Amino acid sequence: MDQDDQLPLSSSFGTAAVAYDEHRPDYAHAAVRWALEPAPGPRVLDLGAGTGKLTATLVALGADVIAVEPDPAMLTELRRSLPAVRALSGSAEAIPLPDGSVDAVLAGNAMHWFDMAVAGPEIARVLAPNGILAGLWNLMDDQVQWVAGLARISGSAAIGPRDTPTSWRAETAGIHLPKTETGVAARFGSPEQAEFPHGQCRTANSLVATIATRAGMLVMPEQERQATLSRIRAFLAGRPETACGEFTLPMLTGVLRVRRL
Repeated sequence: MDQDDQLPLSSSFGTAAVAYDEHRPDYAHAAVRWALEPAPGPRVLDLGAGTGKLTATLVALGADVIAVEPDPAMLTELRRSLPAVRALSGSAEAIPLPDGSVDAVLAGNAMHWFDMAVAGPEIARVLAPNGILAGLWNLMDDQVQWVAGLARISGSAAIGPRDTPTSWRAETAGIHLPKTETGVAARFGSPEQAEFPHGQCRTANSLVATIATRAGMLVMPEQERQATLSRIRAFLAGRPETACGEFTLPMLTGVLRVRRL
């Protein structure tokens, strides 16, 4: 997918900012600790912070956090839920911070939206020497039978290749690199990837609401969107694991980290 194709998807979340904040999961603490482990200090930029799902985890772990988010509606929700966090309007391609001002840049379910030909040099600019760039993705564990069935029923607009352990590693292995040859020298070292157990307490209705906040669902024509959500509701109603009351959605948090050269 090129940048022109990505733009409508990446800019779709503001229309669902309140639902995003209510229904999207946080991140496994062990995953965030692993992402930050090699960082030379505690200063962390949450880039493409959305409504602050990753920001809140970073705060809970004691990091010195700055959040940067381009969408005004998402930024409003972040500021409402985390008023003590410094939250700035900006993007991965234009980060409103000085050179060398952070020890780590983390991106929660956001790094695939970055134009790394522009964002790569910007991220390297704000990172201290030996600083860390890490992308985190919350994955539905399709090694569990009913989750695999849900992924098939939902379609790739709702649960795509980056959303399951089966394919996220291949999908993200080079995500820190420009999508096209730019002639710019490499700014980051070799990637490391790891997965960490996670889960989210859901009901059938709240899981449908979560899936409805996916970018592919938000830009889908309304008739098709409603048909897809109805199909998902029917699947969940027919599964013993999800038909009655609350359940834990089996998840993993996947992490890719690289060091600034």
